[in-house]
Amino acid sequence: MSNAYSDFHLQPIAGEWREGSSERTVEVLNPYDGSQLLTARLADRNDLDAAFTAAEKAQAEWAATPPSARAALMQRVVGIFDARKEEIINWLIRESGSTRLKANIEWGAARGITQEAASMPGRVHGMTLPSDVPGKENRVYREPLGVVGVISPWNFPLHLSQRSIAPALALGNAVVVKPASDTPVTGGLLLAKIFEEAGLPKGVLSVVVGAGSEIGDAFVEHRVPRMVSFTGSTPVGRGIGRIASGGEHIKKVALELGGNSPFVVLDDADLDQAVSAAVMGKFLHQGQICMAINRIIVDENLYDAFVERFVERVKGLQVGDPDDMATVVGPVINAKQREGLEVKIASAKQEGASVLLEGEVNGQLVPPHVFGNVTPDMEISREEIFGPLVGIQKARDEAHALELANATEYGLSSSVFTASLERGTRFARRIKAGMTHVNDMPVNDEPHVPFGGEKNSGLGRFNGDWAIEEFTTDHWVSVQQTPRDYPF
Repeated sequence: MSNAYSDFHLQPIAGEWREGSSERTVEVLNPYDGSQLLTARLADRNDLDAAFTAAEKAQAEWAATPPSARAALMQRVVGIFDARKEEIINWLIRESGSTRLKANIEWGAARGITQEAASMPGRVHGMTLPSDVPGKENRVYREPLGVVGVISPWNFPLHLSQRSIAPALALGNAVVVKPASDTPVTGGLLLAKIFEEAGLPKGVLSVVVGAGSEIGDAFVEHRVPRMVSFTGSTPVGRGIGRIASGGEHIKKVALELGGNSPFVVLDDADLDQAVSAAVMGKFLHQGQICMAINRIIVDENLYDAFVERFVERVKGLQVGDPDDMATVVGPVINAKQREGLEVKIASAKQEGASVLLEGEVNGQLVPPHVFGNVTPDMEISREEIFGPLVGIQKARDEAHALELANATEYGLSSSVFTASLERGTRFARRIKAGMTHVNDMPVNDEPHVPFGGEKNSGLGRFNGDWAIEEFTTDHWVSVQQTPRDYPF
């Protein structure tokens, strides 16, 4: 198959690939070497309106397409994912700074949710319910929402866009995507090419690459989208929730927001296994994952041994070119992200954390930094890190470990290590989070199980039956089969 996915200075807006209408442009850079990948003119509010209007017009016909046809299109998309695997992976490496390992994982996750979405058109079902009114039948139909707006982030751009796009389209919705400005290709434009190649009708999927300051609020305020699916920071998610619930056009939201994942090691844990999981769960994609380990909490009886083995393992991680198969820690996404991490490093030192491992920042390469004797009040414990830094806390016992794990405003993912699976399960169920993994890292995502958080980590669930619930709505239709007697 030809390498056709190379020029992305145009955007698929309302069924036509064209430049945005804004006077502003975006320059997309390789986070590792700073080389320019593309320059494109951004979309403005007129482009956004055109995309939503076209989506509204195209959606009814798309929803009327037989379920088997929508399922077949998703299977063709899976086939294109397979045929163009290296192209997709290379874009992830160049645009998002993904290591080759992470890019393969992300490709697999995006492919997996597409495969799952292919089964969804045949899984939608309604129901009939009895009525107290003589001669009446109650029917509940499960129908598409209409048009879904998707706002996706830069860290797992391909998967976190496709996680909403594929189910929404499979279920008969039209979609307009606003990808992050750092990753417009892997967050939207590349997927639009794939769906176009698979035969998706024009106008059903648009991608608007625009500045948040110019089209961000308008994207949520617009009259057309019945739902906005957002993955990103908690502060931005709060703003989207306010607009969606308090604006002129009230709409549904699915919000997957920030995290502060605890990684708990109880006193009977397999230490080597816990260390291996902690290294992977912290440093995959430089820790730029909402589920990444943010706080390591270790029982005091294992603390010293864990710290010694963990630091030794982390010392051996290769930092550098993400295209090198041996690289574990590549570049952070941009200079702003690097500067924020440097502030967190300085703060951890100033607040009294012990420096167990550090290194010199080189461009956007931030080597692993490990801090010990961290307390819950320190910034490195309170706030989401989103980088290759981690603090280790000491727990007096299991009860204290649980208290530390729950000492956060977030509740996305979490994990606990213990020799007793039942003990681990009891502990897991007391963690206030949407997801908890026993004897595994918190970075887990499977296309058929519910993904989402509690507290300030968001609303709603993605994947499987939960995605069907999110991207459809119930319509009660009652049928009065015999004449009804009315009191007046």
